[in-house]
Amino acid sequence: MGTLLDQFRKDLYGNKAGKMLASRKWLYDKLRGLAVNRSAMMRAGTVADVFIGQMFFFFYDPKTKKDLPYYDRFPLVVPIEMYDDGFLGLNLHYLDPGLRVMLLDQLLTYASNKKMDKTTRMRLSYDLIANASRLEMAKPCIKRYLYNHIQSKFIFVEPAEYDMACFLEAEQFVKADKKKVWKDSRNSF
Repeated sequence: MGTLLDQFRKDLYGNKAGKMLASRKWLYDKLRGLAVNRSAMMRAGTVADVFIGQMFFFFYDPKTKKDLPYYDRFPLVVPIEMYDDGFLGLNLHYLDPGLRVMLLDQLLTYASNKKMDKTTRMRLSYDLIANASRLEMAKPCIKRYLYNHIQSKFIFVEPAEYDMACFLEAEQFVKADKKKVWKDSRNSF
């Protein structure tokens, strides 16, 4: 069985248009019925420990947006540390789709199991990422999120769907276009 990166390359070069269309349909299906109700989201218990090491989309409005050179309104995040008021996570949108899959391939070496189902979690922490040279490309993806600035429910990405989520260019950068963000990220590692 090949790596996620091998599968991505096969999909990308074999049927790029079909994969993009399938990714868009997948995201549309996930977004259908997405309600913007922060208090209901928090009551639903989305802050549980199982949250760490899984992958989610959500809408976000940063507290310090005036001070940021740019930010993503619709991050694709793997939370790595939880706090009382939010969490630290890897926003994969800060990398172009090819690099996302390369990073994800590395992150999955820390997976709790090989099932690629709801029980699969990446055992990650800030210390691990900061000290692992092979995870260097994760550093520009590390972002802090505050619960009271999250503007939607979390959209859970099943581990079997990680390739769809990574391939999809769903980022919504404000103050810069994605090519500038991706270039800045590449230049940082």
